[in-house]
Amino acid sequence: MLSLHTNAASLSTKSALGSTQSALNTSMTRLGTGFRINSAMDDAAGLQIATRLNAQTRGMAVAMRNTQNGISMMQTAEGAFSEITNIMLRMKDLATESANGSTTAADKTAMQAEFDALGLEVSNIMKNTTFGGEAVMAAGTGKLAAAVSFQIGSASAETMSVDVTTALADVETAFTSVSVNYTAAATGAELTGGGANAMIGTIATALDKVGVVRSALGAASNRLNHVYNNLSNMSTTTAQARGRIMDVDYASETANMTSKQMLLQASTSMLKQSNSMSQLVLSLMQ
Repeated sequence: MLSLHTNAASLSTKSALGSTQSALNTSMTRLGTGFRINSAMDDAAGLQIATRLNAQTRGMAVAMRNTQNGISMMQTAEGAFSEITNIMLRMKDLATESANGSTTAADKTAMQAEFDALGLEVSNIMKNTTFGGEAVMAAGTGKLAAAVSFQIGSASAETMSVDVTTALADVETAFTSVSVNYTAAATGAELTGGGANAMIGTIATALDKVGVVRSALGAASNRLNHVYNNLSNMSTTTAQARGRIMDVDYASETANMTSKQMLLQASTSMLKQSNSMSQLVLSLMQ
């Protein structure tokens, strides 16, 4: 039917043109941003899933840094105990040498002076070893003086506790027994007062206590290293899953954009043709 008031072909063509224009804009936006989902309108369910995956990925990235910081802190403490072990071994050497009957009183006095200095340094290391500006092993105030909790995942329940408080207290007690200089600067008599032989066993006990702490710190560091490796694997797979939802497939979307451009051109041409159909009415009236 020819009509001046209603051009069905033009209306249908304009509707198709509008849909094609909208689809083309969507394709161009996706190609411009690199994302398949740029608003909730594009894929509401997909956006919700991708947001949850992104939150998990970001949380795991922070947790990975947490594990590395935790390892660094415990390696700082373990390194300090390694040096204390070297000092204790030297103190044991001095006690062993002093306990020998051929050692003169002057020799023992010299050995005691070195023994006192070593006791002071053990105290200094325990009090002043720091990580991030805070003491690590100081009695009562150090980070390891209480149980330490590490956040090792993106969820609140994913924590790891390291508790060496008992072992650290045993070390403190053992060091106090080894040298009077551990608690306060003084002139000791561990080697000059006839107790050198007993001191050999006392230092051996202290070395055992230090070994217990170092073992616990090493085990915790190894666990955190495995946590890091697992988080790295989970973060990779989670990011890949998010990418499959969010990222645009350029090959597919480019082909889609080309198709929409051709349809847009065709629709524009047909709209022009449909608008010219009204002129046929005039030809009938001549």
